[in-house]
Amino acid sequence: MGLTSLHETVLAVGYTGNDNGVRSVVAFSARLSYLSMCLTLCWGIFTATGWIRRFTGHHALRSGHAMLATFTLATAAVHGLGFWFLDEQIVVGAQVFIPFLNGYVRHALGIIAFDLLVAIIVTAGMHRLFRYRNWLRFHQTAYVVFALGVTHAWWGAWANGNFELMWLAGITVSAPALALAAVRFVPPRVLVRIGLIEGDASEVAPIDKAAPLKISVDNQRCHRYGFCQSEAPDVFQLREDGRLAYRQSPEVSRNLDVLSAARSCPMRAIEIAGRES
Repeated sequence: MGLTSLHETVLAVGYTGNDNGVRSVVAFSARLSYLSMCLTLCWGIFTATGWIRRFTGHHALRSGHAMLATFTLATAAVHGLGFWFLDEQIVVGAQVFIPFLNGYVRHALGIIAFDLLVAIIVTAGMHRLFRYRNWLRFHQTAYVVFALGVTHAWWGAWANGNFELMWLAGITVSAPALALAAVRFVPPRVLVRIGLIEGDASEVAPIDKAAPLKISVDNQRCHRYGFCQSEAPDVFQLREDGRLAYRQSPEVSRNLDVLSAARSCPMRAIEIAGRES
């Protein structure tokens, strides 16, 4: 077949030299986004559980998680926006951002994942505007983003004839993230029993949310960010001189707010324990 016939054949199936180049960029950015999405989930679990905080510090964990999430969003944006530059018009205009407009369910899954990721990143630093419990519940939709993103990637690989590559590379990359996500919700006593965490954790009595609590604050760790005051203003208060005042034995009715305040502290300076009634 001559060059002219080959060129005509390529045009006949809807592919041009421009499309080949754009598709390479779209595919490469998609794989980078898939990889960084898995790493973001793993790093987020490390941040939430504190499994490696003693080696890096909580600030380093949070910064690493934020950078990975931002990189995931950036590569996903390159992947989606790349379709605008194809001569073969698969998606047009707002179809890149609004799911189901172009009729492809697999595209819609990726778009929904992207839109949710944008919302999560935009609200990531808004602890002061929302109750921490509500913010955390929304932030945990990142697990939905992960599920949709993986489904979109595998479905797209199958549709484009790259399923063998995704089977080998995709399952290798996603396996640690899936394992960590599953372990994240396993009760600590089970993790102790199977040896994933230290046995000392089993000696720590679980906190009864309906029983009286005792609060202590590590002043060396506390940086006076005020997140605890946002969650439980009648228990924690920042004074004008910068010191943190708190009630050591709040009412039982304030337990949920107190526990939420402890979780929202970036420096993990608040310790909660049960007390004798």
